[in-house]
Amino acid sequence: MTSLVIRALSEGDAHLFDTLPDPLGIAEALAGRTHRPEWKRVALRDGKVVARAAWWGGPNDSSPINVNWFDVADGEEKAGAELLRTSPFQVDYELVLPADWRANPALKAAGEARIRAAEAAGMSVLVERYRYLWTPDCGLPERPGRLVFRPEPDDEVVLDVLRRVHTGTLDAHALRAIEEGGLDQAAREELEFFHWCPSPREWLQLAYTPQGELVGLHVPAHNPSGPCVGFIGVVPEARGHGYAYDLLVECTHRLVEEGAQEIAAATDQPNVPMAKNFARAGYPIVQERIDLLPGAAPNAV
Repeated sequence: MTSLVIRALSEGDAHLFDTLPDPLGIAEALAGRTHRPEWKRVALRDGKVVARAAWWGGPNDSSPINVNWFDVADGEEKAGAELLRTSPFQVDYELVLPADWRANPALKAAGEARIRAAEAAGMSVLVERYRYLWTPDCGLPERPGRLVFRPEPDDEVVLDVLRRVHTGTLDAHALRAIEEGGLDQAAREELEFFHWCPSPREWLQLAYTPQGELVGLHVPAHNPSGPCVGFIGVVPEARGHGYAYDLLVECTHRLVEEGAQEIAAATDQPNVPMAKNFARAGYPIVQERIDLLPGAAPNAV
């Protein structure tokens, strides 16, 4: 087998990225995201692209926050692994998959090939997720009317609520942050995301019972791709009353009031209670995603 050449792309040869098939339909799934040519890399054998990857970040980010497009040709998993392993961008891999992909043999084979290649590059699976997309055709769920919602401009107050919300959390990313740096790190990572989103900070709201007891918070947001459910969280002492559904419904209404015609959302598949809330609120599953963590820092080429 001839030697492998791995290199970044540029404006002049960005077309090479499109020479591989797209069996998982990632181009359509990520149509709302822009991939910069300089954050794309390919592996070539005899001048032919046998693996490709595109890293993504927001318009103001100086470096990518994840790799969300990765393909390998048949029989070229080692090339794909080398492409990821030698990249200067060692960030999470967000593998985008069609809903129920394991039920289709061709999609299952394509998805598993990418997981194997990523694992060969030193990555490890963190969690599998559902991605939802609400549109007006789904129907707007009725507000339960049990809670009172108020904006909270003080980040320190929000951080305190987030620390409480993440106590006993089922969210794999939060659990990873807690393992690395405790509840404070998990809370600050969430707040950083809220500030990173281009939507107004004042959309964030705390939720209370009519008696004034704190229930949690919801964050209607816009990420660079459009409107989304940025965060739903209930404090431990308020759990067991189904309040996460109330928060999700309020978040949906607020985004619709701001003109949203579609609302993206996601939750971990093991978070069964939240998945049930999305189903109850009329959010259909449109994709599945698998989040993988990077391995040790490589000797980049």
